[in-house]
Amino acid sequence: MDALTATLSLLRLEGIGPGLYWQLVERFGSAAAVLQQSPQNLTRKLPERARAQLLEFQRRELDSELGKWALAERERCAEHCVYLLHRDDDNYPKLLKEIHRPPPLLYVSGNPHTLSLPQVAVVGARRATRAGLDNARDFSADLASAGFAITSGLALGVDAAAHSGALKGGGKTIAVLGTGVDRVYPVRNAVLTEQILAADGAIVSEMPLGTAPEAANFPRRNRVISGLSLGTLLVEAAVRSGSLITARLTLEQNREVFAIPGSIHNPMARGCHHMIKHGAHLVETSADIVEQLGGLLSGMASQPGLFEETVSEAPDLSADQRQLVQALGGDLRSIEQLARDTGAEAGDLMASLLQLELEGLVEQLPGGYQLSGRGARLFSKLSALAG
Repeated sequence: MDALTATLSLLRLEGIGPGLYWQLVERFGSAAAVLQQSPQNLTRKLPERARAQLLEFQRRELDSELGKWALAERERCAEHCVYLLHRDDDNYPKLLKEIHRPPPLLYVSGNPHTLSLPQVAVVGARRATRAGLDNARDFSADLASAGFAITSGLALGVDAAAHSGALKGGGKTIAVLGTGVDRVYPVRNAVLTEQILAADGAIVSEMPLGTAPEAANFPRRNRVISGLSLGTLLVEAAVRSGSLITARLTLEQNREVFAIPGSIHNPMARGCHHMIKHGAHLVETSADIVEQLGGLLSGMASQPGLFEETVSEAPDLSADQRQLVQALGGDLRSIEQLARDTGAEAGDLMASLLQLELEGLVEQLPGGYQLSGRGARLFSKLSALAG
């Protein structure tokens, strides 16, 4: 029996998760060797059904329940054009191999060679602000156009924006799922999934085909996202969030964490500020990330990219609208504050804010207005000219 079939069979044994799988393999040498052990030699924690499964496998091997499931899973993968990468497979991503007890198997839809590209994980809030979505999209586009694959979790919000940005930058992107690769979750991102595959990217999971989106699967997914990547960029996140778990896992795996700072009044910026306090690199442009990661794509730092937008490329704004952009600055501002800072009448102020919102430069949040990512870049340019 080959290593792939043995691994599938062992992982199908009731009560066996990745942690116990590696304990047994490290003790007995291989999945095939574990399957030949007496149940008493393995662990007292094995449920009764698992003991019965193991004894049947030893009698009937591929005609057993475990053996038949393993062969059927391989056949299902072939029918769905899904690659199965065993931990010892040459195509198994080298960076992922380096983490403690990596996934024994990866299911890959799309191009498995994409997993060996230098990757940056981009993660953040599902309910991100418009500025957060802009940043996720633009950072990802810039990094992808320079040669990094962008890795994320296909969730709504920052994840989806990161995948879309990578495609916009003409690069490749990898979506790591907490479901089977044949069950896109959330369903709203089904079209995005097809775009990822069409652009020679990959959809990845360590879960068997047909696995439903259960809460316990997503921390495992986050560990794979960080494990595949040279570093993780945190765009927006609450202090208690899955994105922050991914960032912490990145540090545990001795990889780099990058975080985009935000307004002290934005609860979605607090996770980024927390990670900056605990060792993450504060970044303002994608070039900051390249400089920190070093060598491979360092030429990007001196090349103009999406973050080098010129004022002439900005919308044709009136003097009052430009004044309003500068009054908004880098923080959340209420109508009252903006009226005081600009001297504008309430009606004129609301009209200007609406126009800026339609231009994609401003967004409304509870408590006031703030610049979008595009608006913030325009503010930086206007401030530089004024200085």
